[in-house]
Amino acid sequence: MPILEFEGKKPRIHPSCYVASNATIVGNVTIGEDSNIWPNAVIRGDLNSVSIGKRASIQDCCVIHVDESRPVNFGDRVLMGHGAIAHGCYVGSNVLIGTRAVVLDGVRIGDWAIIAAGSLLTEGTVVPSKSLVMGAPGKVVRELEDRHFTMISSGSVRYVYLGQTYRDRVDKAQT
Repeated sequence: MPILEFEGKKPRIHPSCYVASNATIVGNVTIGEDSNIWPNAVIRGDLNSVSIGKRASIQDCCVIHVDESRPVNFGDRVLMGHGAIAHGCYVGSNVLIGTRAVVLDGVRIGDWAIIAAGSLLTEGTVVPSKSLVMGAPGKVVRELEDRHFTMISSGSVRYVYLGQTYRDRVDKAQT
């Protein structure tokens, strides 16, 4: 797996994490315990820092990148769906960023939020906690319901289990 130093800064990845062999992680990146980084994900902390909390899931083909003036900060239990992009933004804890959603510079997402698949959050958008956001540009369409909290929580548990399974069984079987 390409875990690369950049200008003297090397990614710090908790040993409990699963990182796919073809994911790329560069520079000033910190990833918390039990997180998982899936195939073809790219996380670049070259111009600024990337911080990803505990039990996060960065799924296949996601891109996380920074701006010189804006780091990326993800809280705990962030689920980033396949092919999503996050650039120079702040994402609270217990957030689901749907498949192919785009979160641009200066966006701030509160805790317990869902960004629907294919949504586009334009520069500087603020998403309050407990919100469901849809569209391009993304707009809050309603508050989350109990079923959404359950979906985010169970998704986090499921991906921690999958990440541990891949780390402990699948990758070892291929070596």
